[in-house]
Amino acid sequence: MSNNNQWVPICNESDLINNIGVCANINGKQVAIFRLESGGEQKLYGIDNHDPFSGSNVLSRGLVGDLKGYDVVASPIYKQHFDLATGQCLEDDTVSLTVYPVRANAGKIEVAA
Repeated sequence: MSNNNQWVPICNESDLINNIGVCANINGKQVAIFRLESGGEQKLYGIDNHDPFSGSNVLSRGLVGDLKGYDVVASPIYKQHFDLATGQCLEDDTVSLTVYPVRANAGKIEVAA
């Protein structure tokens, strides 16, 4: 990853609940943040909160899980699945979301903007 990214603190690490999304406003952009736990390993993801199919900012409220080996979030409106690692919609390969690097740093969750 490039060191040109500015890391923006969004919350305390203890504020995140596994498998439940939160939304952060970063430079005027809504970003959905997720922490998934699988087999004792935790992964942090950040994607656009904007659902391109419904036009609503709702992806942080979607259900997360594993689909075909991908960590995904399902839109709470029309149920399309988005790969949390790549932003790719699994039902429509012409649609993808922006992904944001997320890290835990000294007890804070930070997103690269």
